[in-house]
Amino acid sequence: MFPPIPSWDGLHPIIIHFPIALLLIAPIIIIIGLFMPKNGRTFFLSAFVLMLIGTIATFIAVSTGNAAGELAEHVNNVESVLEEHEELAETTRTVFAILTAIFGVIVFAPMLFKKELSRVITIPLNLAFLLFYGSGAVLLMNTAHQGGRLVHEFGVRAVVSSTAQNSQGTVPAKSRKHDDDDD
Repeated sequence: MFPPIPSWDGLHPIIIHFPIALLLIAPIIIIIGLFMPKNGRTFFLSAFVLMLIGTIATFIAVSTGNAAGELAEHVNNVESVLEEHEELAETTRTVFAILTAIFGVIVFAPMLFKKELSRVITIPLNLAFLLFYGSGAVLLMNTAHQGGRLVHEFGVRAVVSSTAQNSQGTVPAKSRKHDDDDD
């Protein structure tokens, strides 16, 4: 028997790992593309697709997080960390939307103009982009850290079923032990 599909607010812990993984792998693919000039365009396209999917996932993660945040507000002493996590998440979403658009221009402008850029231009352009992308990655990691604090310091958990939820929106300690056994 399959487990029940979580509600929108319960999807947040599942969704959040996609943008983290995809957006942190994309710069590695760009670097590989820089070192493999014959296949560089393929790697850059792959990195763009990872960024695009990761950025779309940030929009879904923020939406599910907003729904989950309404339940988390009922947990004691969580307000400041929750607010910081929400603000960081919204900023992260915006930053990666901008970064993905910029990289899209870097990748697709030469194709549109049917003009191949020389490596003298491609390498510094991509390295400059990676410098800005690094700032976005730090922002993403800070967002993830605050979310981790909500879970590991304050015990905020997603509601999986109505029987597993107590009045504060967290999973009871008995159920939490079983959740921690899986980690």
